[in-house]
Amino acid sequence: MLDDATPNLQSRLQLGAVTDVDIAILGAGFAGMCMAIALQRAGMHDFVILERADEVGGTWRDNHYPGAACDVPSHLYSLSFAPKADWSRVYPTQPELLAYLCELADAHGLRPKIRFGHDLRGADYDAETGRWRLDTSRGVVVAKKVVSGTGSLSEPRAPTLPGLERFAGKTFHSATWDHEYPLAGKRVAVIGTGASAIQFVPEIAAAPAQLDVYQRTPNWIIPRPDRAYGSIAQWIFRHVPGVRALYRASIYWKQEGRVLGFVVHPSLMKIGQRSALRHIAAQIADPALRARVTPEFAFGCKRVLISNDWYPMLQRDNVELVTTPVAEITTDAIIDDAGRRRPVDCIIHATGFYASESPIAAKIRGKDGTSLAHTWRDGEQAYLGTLVHGFPNLFLIVGPNVGLGHNSMVFMIETQVAYIMRLLAHMRDRGADVLDVRAAVQQRFNDELQTKLRGSIWATGCKSWYQHRSGKITALWPGFTFDFWRRTRAFDASHYELGPS
Repeated sequence: MLDDATPNLQSRLQLGAVTDVDIAILGAGFAGMCMAIALQRAGMHDFVILERADEVGGTWRDNHYPGAACDVPSHLYSLSFAPKADWSRVYPTQPELLAYLCELADAHGLRPKIRFGHDLRGADYDAETGRWRLDTSRGVVVAKKVVSGTGSLSEPRAPTLPGLERFAGKTFHSATWDHEYPLAGKRVAVIGTGASAIQFVPEIAAAPAQLDVYQRTPNWIIPRPDRAYGSIAQWIFRHVPGVRALYRASIYWKQEGRVLGFVVHPSLMKIGQRSALRHIAAQIADPALRARVTPEFAFGCKRVLISNDWYPMLQRDNVELVTTPVAEITTDAIIDDAGRRRPVDCIIHATGFYASESPIAAKIRGKDGTSLAHTWRDGEQAYLGTLVHGFPNLFLIVGPNVGLGHNSMVFMIETQVAYIMRLLAHMRDRGADVLDVRAAVQQRFNDELQTKLRGSIWATGCKSWYQHRSGKITALWPGFTFDFWRRTRAFDASHYELGPS
């Protein structure tokens, strides 16, 4: 393996040249950087990180809307080998998470390995050479192996609304927030009331002259138990041995217990539903408004949101909750199904991401030229969320059925990275250039997953981003995260096909 500072490697990473490396990592967020650090620790330095933006951070770089924050406690939503003692709050904010990821890149010397501004245009596997050809906006990369760390929530989904193309005012998605546009005194419409909206709408509500919030389906919302960490607590986390680790473990096990309601005994979710109903009752006095914000589906079927200021925001004099569907958008107004016309200067889309059918899947083509998008036309699936039969030497981080509704995705990322490192070691030990998961192994695994998912709270009838358009639940892991960890460690060589290039 080449040393990290080998001039030969650096000369191969020049703009405009064809880069030829052992491993190409897609994305410089939590997943991509965790993978890169693991490779360096193993003495594997012949890799490059391809990042479409001009800075690291992934989700926490892109989602910089007002009030952006994580809904997993900070001491758990961080890498186990890179703890941070001075988190400012229980729930970390976007600026703090971005700063953490930038510090991570600097502390581990990753920046020389990152090719910023390299947007993936296509990835094709050549079965004859056993290489992946990655066409990017700034050159070609040829790699023996590809690790995709682009995440499942990286491509914003804009709504398809009649007449939207005619709108003459300002419009943007929450993931591409325009901080230069002044909202003060404007007539603003927010389309969507999901996880992003519930954070930014209360932050901006005081600025517009009129704020219309368009709700298709209400969400279950529970209180957000957030607070600041004082200097004493931060000092203890930094200087008292074991406290930070014990605190992190306590958060993990508390979060992990929620699986009992999601998968094991969905009837337990009624406890959370009662808490959410009390939250509505405590913050909204008007019975009519209470009814409009109370979901009809089971608690937990869709993502449960946390907020202390959403319901108070809806009761501001300049805010209207609109539950009638949008019929048409004109040059300067939105018309609903009841025929009411509401003038608007700015439309903000809070319509989420492509959690399934991500556009990047159409860009990746396997050994027979078939794209991931076509392979996944009936719903995404992989083996342990990491390998897809027919796409040799392609390793996914946060692939199908790895997402969580209860715990920290950083735990899953670290678990998958460790699993990929075992696969790479297996290839090395067997002298193999190519690894693919067996089709039958992948199918048995996914049949088991779907059987479990059919008995979960997520399969009780609601429509959510957890599902493919076919109705198949493709985003979530149906069980404890420690079970996912256990399964990735129980390595069985017979599950894989190995071969020369």
